[in-house]
Amino acid sequence: MKLFELADRLNCRLEGDGELEITGVAGIKEAAPGHLTFLSNTRYSAALKTTRASAVLVSAGVATTPVAALRSADPYLDFSRAIDLFHQSPSYEPEVHPTAVISATAHIGVGAHIGPYCFIDDDVVIGPHSVLHSFVTIYRGARIGERFFAHSHSCVRENCQLGDRVILQNGAVIGGDGFGYAREADGSWRKTQQAGITVLENDVEVQANSAVDRATIGETRIGRGTKIDDLVLIGHASQVGEDTLLCGQVGLAGSTHIGNRCILAGQVGAGGHLTVGDGAVFAAQSGIPNDMPGNAVYSGTPAQEMSKWLKVITVFTHLAEVNKNVRELQSQVAQLQKSAQK
Repeated sequence: MKLFELADRLNCRLEGDGELEITGVAGIKEAAPGHLTFLSNTRYSAALKTTRASAVLVSAGVATTPVAALRSADPYLDFSRAIDLFHQSPSYEPEVHPTAVISATAHIGVGAHIGPYCFIDDDVVIGPHSVLHSFVTIYRGARIGERFFAHSHSCVRENCQLGDRVILQNGAVIGGDGFGYAREADGSWRKTQQAGITVLENDVEVQANSAVDRATIGETRIGRGTKIDDLVLIGHASQVGEDTLLCGQVGLAGSTHIGNRCILAGQVGAGGHLTVGDGAVFAAQSGIPNDMPGNAVYSGTPAQEMSKWLKVITVFTHLAEVNKNVRELQSQVAQLQKSAQK
């Protein structure tokens, strides 16, 4: 594809030779002639001087000479779009593999691909043009929309509801039992029946080995467009809003409510029965012990607004010095007291 054609497809302003042939995309350090790369983080600005890429997606004002530039309001987003132009995901023809086991009462939409060793239980509904790759299990009564894509060893439990274009990566479990137990008089734990369901709205993606537990009663719900990273646990009866990001190893205890367009970075933990407002952002390893307002950036454990946390950390890094000074002052005071007594 000519660079001028790519600029037109991405709606970017071209600077440089539009006749350059672009054959693929690559990172700024790995790129070779013919590649399009991008720069969205100024930490990598020096790499523009050594990159072998033919062109780079950059924001306005970034010098790229001698590399041709596509000026973009959001280089990372446009690079994501560019990848789609050069790399197509594997396609799956409509078919049912002979090793798949499908209940006679299940309804599978037209154009679906059911791969090897999949199991679809009684009274399941799966929408048109869906793909179940291999070893996928759908429990009885599940309701799933169109263009569902389930990678190998993912599972949807009984009566759960999934919208359109939901993606489950390998090993994802939707609607597993919530962690609910009541203590008996003798100190043992009685399992509480998890009678609710899990609901994933349209365009949700759950990545590898993550679990969205079903509610004890009612539902656990994940809002439209939310993306859940690897190794995330969402406890029973939690509610996550629309277009929220839950990054790797995030854990939400039961009945946690997370608003729309929030970001929880890696290893953020939330105590149960709390609410986080829309647009809240939590830095990695933050701990959320109570309700938090939206439209703010938080860090630390217990989580607090970033500006306050940075002040706390600044003090913390000087604690050893402060402690030494305090001990010296205490010693001086003790000496003064002894002198006064004489």
